[in-house]
Amino acid sequence: MTHFHQEGIERPDSPQYLQSLFPGLPKFDMSLKLYGWFASTPSLVIALILREKQIPFEWIEVDLPKGEHKQPNFVANNPFGQVPTIDDDGFVMYESRAIARYLDEKYPNQGTQLFSKDLQKRALVDQVTWAEQFHFHRYGSPIMFQVLNARFFGLETGQNTVEEAKKNLLAKMDIYEGILSKQKYLAGDKLTLADIVHIPAVSRLVEEVKLDLGEGRPNVQRWLNEIINEKRGRK
Repeated sequence: MTHFHQEGIERPDSPQYLQSLFPGLPKFDMSLKLYGWFASTPSLVIALILREKQIPFEWIEVDLPKGEHKQPNFVANNPFGQVPTIDDDGFVMYESRAIARYLDEKYPNQGTQLFSKDLQKRALVDQVTWAEQFHFHRYGSPIMFQVLNARFFGLETGQNTVEEAKKNLLAKMDIYEGILSKQKYLAGDKLTLADIVHIPAVSRLVEEVKLDLGEGRPNVQRWLNEIINEKRGRK
């Protein structure tokens, strides 16, 4: 596993690579450790949440292609052998949505509030974060896997898989257009976890895959501009 405070790392899983994805991340020298993989959007969601909550942390790169997530020392912390996983001064957690809620409740008055204190508003955030998994990530992930893994690891791109996933994802973006025509963000008029869980995947699809999610969807395009700027640390 690669600890980002080490010197001389030039791979795309270096601190420079992570900082290029999310400028303004806290220093990687504190007690909270985030185990992730640079190509894992859930890992990058937690990195972004830590920035939004202003929580310094140490990123520890888990090289999935090398099978580091299946090694005994990692499985001891996450029996499912997946990233992200956090170690908060000895308290170990996995599953990105559970981690997000834990961090928001531990630091309720620090940085961006991920969930509302109002029950119904909080339920709407949960609703969208689950919808993201089953409607956005379901189709966005195969596109990123096929296109970006071909770029990073020289794997063959399954063009039929990519085109089918694009068709389905763009149909979902029509639904997003309807939602965003009525409100600024996906769960209301404030940025919440509902939007943040989309940011790494949206950024990669728009900026690296060059998929135009906002074409013919003015409210989606406005939202894309908002959240991509949020990723870059602009308010």
